[in-house]
Amino acid sequence: MHVVGIVVLVLLVLSVPIGIALSAAAAAYIAFDPLLTNEVIFRAFFNFINRYSLMAIPLFIFAGFLMEKTGLVGQLFRFSDSLVGWMPGGFGVATVLACVMFGAISGSSVAMAAAMSVIAIPEMRKRGYPDWLSGGLVATAGGIAMLIPPSIILILYGIVTETSIVRLFFAGVVPGLLLAAGNALSVVLIALIIKLPRGSFSLRVLWAEFKGAAPALGMPVIILGGLYGGLFTPTEAAAAACGYALIYGVLTRGRQFLRELLPTAYRSLNLTAVILFLVGSVGVFQFLLANLYWPQKVAQAVVNMGLTPLGFIFAYMGILLILGMFLDGVAMVLLTVPVVFPIAHTLKIDPVHLAIIVTLNVEMGVVTPPVGLNIFAVSGTSRIPLVQVIKGTIPFFVGDLSVLLLVIFFPALATWLPDLLVTDVFK
Repeated sequence: MHVVGIVVLVLLVLSVPIGIALSAAAAAYIAFDPLLTNEVIFRAFFNFINRYSLMAIPLFIFAGFLMEKTGLVGQLFRFSDSLVGWMPGGFGVATVLACVMFGAISGSSVAMAAAMSVIAIPEMRKRGYPDWLSGGLVATAGGIAMLIPPSIILILYGIVTETSIVRLFFAGVVPGLLLAAGNALSVVLIALIIKLPRGSFSLRVLWAEFKGAAPALGMPVIILGGLYGGLFTPTEAAAAACGYALIYGVLTRGRQFLRELLPTAYRSLNLTAVILFLVGSVGVFQFLLANLYWPQKVAQAVVNMGLTPLGFIFAYMGILLILGMFLDGVAMVLLTVPVVFPIAHTLKIDPVHLAIIVTLNVEMGVVTPPVGLNIFAVSGTSRIPLVQVIKGTIPFFVGDLSVLLLVIFFPALATWLPDLLVTDVFK
């Protein structure tokens, strides 16, 4: 097993994609094990991705891309601005609010950061916002999509650990709103310090923008209402979201929307293929670990060390913060959770609580250099120098870290809402 771990680390250092690294290391071990046949590799790969709940990922990705094409993302932003633009730093607060609402549609952090870069940053420049602030805000607020349901990270966690995805979705709501509140508070404080201009409030404008954004606001109502009401499974909710976006796009944009449908599907298929290959590779690796009884051995070793649940959580969080500098969120979850989850189970750590802690760490990783995907997405789309974007993320990173610590010490922030809303049928 040590050889397998060394092979994985060497391949990762050589910049081999993580899915290939995991599959290659496991395949090399299986090929030379006289008790295992090569067919095991393919069986483990396809058995792991042959799950009904996994279908929610491509469907939610497709729904998010479709909503982006309809122009409703821009409408959400204008509605947010009309609602909170009068506050100090109101335009920045509106950006955070728009990210929360788009996060309830997309579930993809990088997609949201890129979309908001195109929409929000040019307007911030016109209103006197320095580039470091606007770039850092958009990059950090994009991570909120990982907590607000539907979240691709939470779906993957649920599949890998066999935890209820419905419970995970509701568990992400309160921490996600805390992240948004922290980002908004940071913008307001910075705006007061550097004296950014305020907008004005108009009830007439607010009503007009609300009517324009109402179709986009309807999608989260369908998703969460259907889940809470027991009408949908997560996969069925994702399919309903796609149907909603398709109908709205055809009704409002007609032939132009239909012409853009194939390229949009192609984009979503590209992202889906990457995620599914990673998931299948983890299936092969997990099969190998299970056959070698490695999770049990590691769990027993940790128990013998005498670590408390809190000590284990902080050790794991430290590892995730380091990994966040080099890996994307999907890779972080799929690489560490299969190994760590049995240990957490042994220490009687709530799987829902652990999921939110992991997701918060992943959210911080998207703005952690040198490989923070959101800072590259924002820098590339807005042409703000990378150093300036990184500088702008620092005050928001401190706020996100505070939310992480709150959730660690107060598990009810993650577990209260699912315990309240999710019935025994979905547990």
